Amino acid sequence: MGAWLTIVGIGEDGLEGLGAAARGAVDAADTLVGGARHLAMVPADGRERLEWPRPFSALAGELRARTGRRVCVLATGDPFCFGVGTSIARHFPPEEMQVFPAPSAFSLACARLRWSLPEVEAITLHGRPPATFRAAIRPGARVLVLSHDATTPARIAEMLRDAGHGESRIVVLEHMGGAAERVRDTTASAFAFDDVRDFNTVAVECAAAPDAPLLAHTPGLPDDAFEHDGQLTKRTVRAAALAALAPCPGQLLWDVGAGCGSVGIEWMRAARGARAIAVDRNAARLALVERNAERLGTPGLEAVHGEAPAALAGLDGPPDAVFVGGGLSAPGLLRTGWDALRPGGRLVAHAVSLEGEQALLAAHAKLGGELSRIAVSHAVPLGRYHAFRPGFPVTELAVRKR
Repeated sequence: MGAWLTIVGIGEDGLEGLGAAARGAVDAADTLVGGARHLAMVPADGRERLEWPRPFSALAGELRARTGRRVCVLATGDPFCFGVGTSIARHFPPEEMQVFPAPSAFSLACARLRWSLPEVEAITLHGRPPATFRAAIRPGARVLVLSHDATTPARIAEMLRDAGHGESRIVVLEHMGGAAERVRDTTASAFAFDDVRDFNTVAVECAAAPDAPLLAHTPGLPDDAFEHDGQLTKRTVRAAALAALAPCPGQLLWDVGAGCGSVGIEWMRAARGARAIAVDRNAARLALVERNAERLGTPGLEAVHGEAPAALAGLDGPPDAVFVGGGLSAPGLLRTGWDALRPGGRLVAHAVSLEGEQALLAAHAKLGGELSRIAVSHAVPLGRYHAFRPGFPVTELAVRKR
């Protein structure tokens, strides 16, 4: 059939900023597709015009209904940088498409700020929970953010202040590349812009106060980073579990017996696009999971109320990793988690009780893997001196599905 579907990245300078090939694709199209702002850049000439449908998921069907016609989708900047191109490419083969990208908002922002794009963290809050930004806050980080609307910069400033990063630099870049471009510089603590336009990008240079919480992306956040009721996989043991779970970009974890959600949250923070589902039979604990996920920048974590293993039957999957932090006494729990795993997946389970250890020993005999015992002691006051007080030893089974 050949390429009938064209995606053209367009900037604030409109048609004048397009190269000859991209402009030719726009001029030759039978149908133009895009947002109202994009379509307004092309003079009215009687051709079919299709604004983004609602819901947006209907777009693929609208495009497919026009197969064989010359369809041109107008997108902002680089269509494959948090853009519509990624969504369209899931539904159409490459040979049916041609793409003419323009500079992304991130490229334009780096040019304005003289930043190196590979050295910044680039995220989008367009159509996503603002709390997603919290995971990017750490000392010295440079972050570029695609805003959802005019309220986004103020929300970013608020999150920085709450995290003890009030002196962080904030640059708000509006309508880059066009006549209405405006670039303004301030700090999170001094942020007072009340006339931000909806079409903006935010650049942040994180600057932490000396007493700001240090929340790195490496596993093992401090225990006090989480709100909990005592059901918490402690820091050192949690770091060991995550090392065995091996978070990878885009992969899915089932966190069974999630407690306050610490393992699932750290899984998502450790790898770009990683997803997690936290399962617990205690509804009050799931409320803790949701609050912790919001505060630690992983609002996409899914909390599911239910008794395992029955609750696992309806989960999104198959998972790439399963962590069982509780409920080992439930018949068939480990077997159900193991059977659900995709090839190459990892099962990690912890036990403190003798009964839990027996379950891990039985699973090890059938599945293999590594059994470890983790014992941690902490120094505590003992009169005028200090002594080490041991915590309960934790037995860990870690096994990979071949």
